[in-house]
Amino acid sequence: MIPRFIPTAALALAALATFGASPVSAPAAAQVSADGISFDAYMELLKARALGEGVRADTIARMTAGITPNDRVIALDSNQPGSATPRGYPPMSGYIATHVDAARIGGGRSIYGQHLDLLSRIERDYGVPGSVIVAIFGHETSYGRVKGNFDLARSLATLAWEGRRRDLFAGEFIALLKIADKGYDRSQLIGSYAGAFGNPQFLPSVYLRLATDGDGDGRADIFDNRADTFASIANYFRDAGWRQGQPWGVRASVPAGFDVARYRTALVSPVCPRVHERLSRWMTVAEWRAAGIVAQRPLADDVMVSFFQPDGPGAPAWLVTGNYRVILEYNCSSYYAMSVGLLADEIVN
Repeated sequence: MIPRFIPTAALALAALATFGASPVSAPAAAQVSADGISFDAYMELLKARALGEGVRADTIARMTAGITPNDRVIALDSNQPGSATPRGYPPMSGYIATHVDAARIGGGRSIYGQHLDLLSRIERDYGVPGSVIVAIFGHETSYGRVKGNFDLARSLATLAWEGRRRDLFAGEFIALLKIADKGYDRSQLIGSYAGAFGNPQFLPSVYLRLATDGDGDGRADIFDNRADTFASIANYFRDAGWRQGQPWGVRASVPAGFDVARYRTALVSPVCPRVHERLSRWMTVAEWRAAGIVAQRPLADDVMVSFFQPDGPGAPAWLVTGNYRVILEYNCSSYYAMSVGLLADEIVN
């Protein structure tokens, strides 16, 4: 497949004149993508695109110097689960036990207490609870301790060249160069093998769109600055539609013999359908109460909620609000969303 962003002949020639028709290194020369293009040849296309989108030539040069494919990145990406997965779901309880444990709860409470004034200000500005912000911080990077050590430029260039999701990763590579153009060194731009980085593990395109200066110093530093990290997570949630004043969900009482199949949704989500199909239809709290499902914490009768009992009859159940779906926007996994919500609750309880 030829990438859709092939530059015009004039732009390609200008790019080659700027960077030089660099000789193909031995490792790259021996490898071609699924559509038969060598890594070095593909890099010239990416360089030309970046130049055409306004990235400075010196930035492009320093971010691509000595770049080669990373076989480890390709192997990790190829091992990710695809759509052909078994229909069964691992128990939610086991995941919660390992992701909402004493260490993560204790760490979250400590961070929350240290930054209570800052988080309170951000909650006033963005409408997103500080506990949810800290829970995301904890899940993504263990409160800043585990942020990844892959060279983002090399990883994203590799994934774009490899071709399975070329449009996605080519766009993220260009976005990364635009971040570098703001003055970040390549040595600082490290993260996960798939391109997420910083305390909140934003992709480069998300950083450009939503990263926020939380302390007024004119820079959105999500690497080391807690104020910028928290404000950026809050801005992401506000952009995704977080409803101020609503919880993500509440525990629910379920009557014996309740037939959840009667309330399954007939809608198919255009994104992450296997995640969303586990939720019931959306009804008001009052309608669920009439069906026998009672919220164990106060929730207004007119709030739209979905019934979720991930481990089946007899196991814990919840009524989740639209804010649960906002957490799914951050990471489309019911395990992730539930553990973030429950961790946030534990942090302030």
